Amino acid sequence: MDPEEAKRAKGTSTGQAWLRLFRLARPEYKLLGGAVGLLFVSSSITMVVPFSMGRIVDIVTNAGTAVPFGLTLGQLFTGMGALFAVGAVANTGRIMLIRTAGERMIARLRRQLFDRVIHQDMGFFDRNRTGDLVSRLSTDTAIVSKSITNNVSDGLRAAVSAVAGLGMMMYVSPKLTGIMLGIVPPIALWGVLYGKYIKKLSRKTQEAVGDLTKVSEERISNARTVQAFSREPQEVERFDVEAQKIFDLAKKEAIASGLFFGGNGLAGNFALLAFLGFGGRMVMLGDISIGDMTSVMMYSAYVGMSLSGLSSFFSEVMKGVGAGSRLFYLLDRAPAVSRNPDGVVIADSDYVGRISFESVGFSYPTRGDVPVFHNLSLEITPGSHVAIAGPSGKGKSTIAALLLRFYDPLEGRILVDGHDLRDMSLDAWRSRVAVVPQEPVLFAGTIRENLLYGNPLATDAELIEALHVADAWYFVERFPLQMDTYVGERGVSLSGGQKQRVAIARALLARPDILILDEATSALDGTREARVLESLSRGSPWMKTKPMTVITIAHRASTLQRSDRIFVLGENGSVEETGTYAELLADTDGYFHKLMAAQAAEHAH
Repeated sequence: MDPEEAKRAKGTSTGQAWLRLFRLARPEYKLLGGAVGLLFVSSSITMVVPFSMGRIVDIVTNAGTAVPFGLTLGQLFTGMGALFAVGAVANTGRIMLIRTAGERMIARLRRQLFDRVIHQDMGFFDRNRTGDLVSRLSTDTAIVSKSITNNVSDGLRAAVSAVAGLGMMMYVSPKLTGIMLGIVPPIALWGVLYGKYIKKLSRKTQEAVGDLTKVSEERISNARTVQAFSREPQEVERFDVEAQKIFDLAKKEAIASGLFFGGNGLAGNFALLAFLGFGGRMVMLGDISIGDMTSVMMYSAYVGMSLSGLSSFFSEVMKGVGAGSRLFYLLDRAPAVSRNPDGVVIADSDYVGRISFESVGFSYPTRGDVPVFHNLSLEITPGSHVAIAGPSGKGKSTIAALLLRFYDPLEGRILVDGHDLRDMSLDAWRSRVAVVPQEPVLFAGTIRENLLYGNPLATDAELIEALHVADAWYFVERFPLQMDTYVGERGVSLSGGQKQRVAIARALLARPDILILDEATSALDGTREARVLESLSRGSPWMKTKPMTVITIAHRASTLQRSDRIFVLGENGSVEETGTYAELLADTDGYFHKLMAAQAAEHAH
């Protein structure tokens, strides 16, 4: 578990969690209120049954007993049948309203959670795996919703039945009722202990389910890699280990539930024996009638079932508390990178596009002790084509991440036209930037759908123009369905070079002021790469009127040669050298010259 989440969960009491759970149901108060009203109707009718049955027993066993309200026996039975029908209708309505409220709550919770998750900073996604987040969106939301809709309804019904039943028992025979009440205190204490254990167990179970989802989601989505290395048996074994953890926790819950409900049943049976012994003696002595004893016995059964229902309600709600704490963390967590909706928005007429990194220091949240940058300073002029070069792992891609504000610098600042990025509206800023990573991810849809992700309003002519600029139309045109070709999950049906070019076209359709190419042509041969870079330098008639700034992160000499300026990152997390390709290569003692020489020697071998 994320340490941040563990700390928060530790500081939340059960009472606070319960209150928070019930607040989640507030928007459904009309449906839940209607369900509660129908619940009282159905429960009231149910509570009439034992008393009526007792009177009927007395009537049929004693010819001198009068039928209530001056009715005939047939009229009494007809009236009771009609009453039961009303109760059935009320119970049907209650279930329908509760289920509807529950499903609406699940949908709302999932929507809220997804909204909170998708707006989180990259540090959050670095620490939390996709499978666990999906588990919370699917499984945990259903558990929480069930615990405060279906279970609350059942719990209220059990509580009403228990209270009404005890009241009627006291009315019919206080002495026999006292005998039955002897089992309540130990059952209540046993229920509290059981509920605390179930809460703890439920949280562990949900975490284990999240771990299982993580493993399965990651391995299934990378099935090609698994099969390429013939690691299917190992992955099945890994999955089995996670599944076994869930089984072990479920077994503990099964044992606890068995002991709890078995103990309750034993206590109830002993109470029934005592009841029959004392009740039978009272009938023999003439203290109560057979009908009264029958009524108390039926009420005892109803109260026993109600107490059992309250126990189940308590255990299910405790499961909801355990699952709810995992959801509350997501609902309450504020992203480390503020979207700043009221921040600075530079109008198109005022936008120039001068980018400055001033003494930037940075390390990733998951590797806080490993600095990436220390005192990094560089300036990118508007409309230029600059390249970021340097050894692997020295922060080239991190510059793109900081420029997109996936993370904020720990030291220094990044300025755009004199404005600190942290003071700017994040959405407005990102609308000016597009990025193509080295391993672009395409969504499981058609080429058209992936292109429209860059600009949902683009016309077919614009889509084709973007594909032309990215040197992709020539192969898209050859597909039988052309832009309606399905690319598969993560674009698996396209080659690496084809995915990169479709991703470049998608980025261009966003009409960015700044285009970041992070090794975006690494899968292309030299000829294709040259065509793409040449097209980008020419631009397109539907791009913005101002020149687009292109920031290329690259190793290839052919890519670097096309740059107006190269920033070379060194070993200490700062700019080691800067200049044109020719200038840097001419300095035989320079860092860049040695870097390219080492790269050439490596390729030669």
